Amino acid sequence: MPKNENLFSSWRGRWGRVTSRLVHRGWRAVQRAGAVTAERPGPYRFGRIGVGTRLAFPQGTVFGEPWIELGEHCVIGEQVTLTAGMMPGADLGPDPVLRIGNGVVLGRGSHVIASVPVEFGDDVFCGPYVYVTSDNHSYDDPDQPIGRQWPRSVPVRIGPGSWLGAGAVILPGARLGRNVVVAAGAVVRGEVPDHAVVAGAPARIIRRWAPDEGWQPPLRTPAPVPIPEDMTAQQLLALARLEREQEKEQGRQHQEERERGREPEPGQEPEQKGEPGLERERGLEREPGAGAS
Repeated sequence: MPKNENLFSSWRGRWGRVTSRLVHRGWRAVQRAGAVTAERPGPYRFGRIGVGTRLAFPQGTVFGEPWIELGEHCVIGEQVTLTAGMMPGADLGPDPVLRIGNGVVLGRGSHVIASVPVEFGDDVFCGPYVYVTSDNHSYDDPDQPIGRQWPRSVPVRIGPGSWLGAGAVILPGARLGRNVVVAAGAVVRGEVPDHAVVAGAPARIIRRWAPDEGWQPPLRTPAPVPIPEDMTAQQLLALARLEREQEKEQGRQHQEERERGREPEPGQEPEQKGEPGLERERGLEREPGAGAS
């Protein structure tokens, strides 16, 4: 390759790396500037934004924000849609329509659509692309397009401490109790009691906790041990190395036990291979004193 082409390729590679760093650095700056907080609400005028709450940039569709209340220390991911009312500019009265409690997490791409009251309790965690709505299309009139018929709207409530897996759908009228687990992709309607796990479409209860019996059916794995709050990063790394060494030692011991199990006991003849009958015949032929016929 000519020398000038080598120089050009080297220059182009360096320029590409510099450009990539600049683009990513600029995008991070845009994300920081575009995030919505109580101190920097941007173009939105929410009914309330609590301390420590942050809506990541870019935001999804947001309207009816005077009737939307966000609690403290909430995390709203990128491209999350929050709407109150059927359309922008509607007067929804004196009371809030969409209430999100303290410590709520809404994963990337989630949608919360409320034209009648929708409430999230405190510490509700949602995976990405969760869909919560108070409205559903009606199809009563067979002569009218379904999208042009007036929807049915029923309030929704999600109890505190609940977890909604990725892609879960919460339909109008759903009322979830405290600490409810909704499996990924589940479609929930109706009432779900406290401390229940639901899955499927439509969702059904697959596990419940009872004070006198515990989880039924029982959990298959033990509960994870929480990390102590005062543990440092160096201590965590040292603990991880110790666990790996212990796993290697256990594996070595199991291998030695398997090898010892294959060895014959002292004074025991090794197991002969082959067909038993054939080995016996060969043994008779080799008995002492036996000669050729």
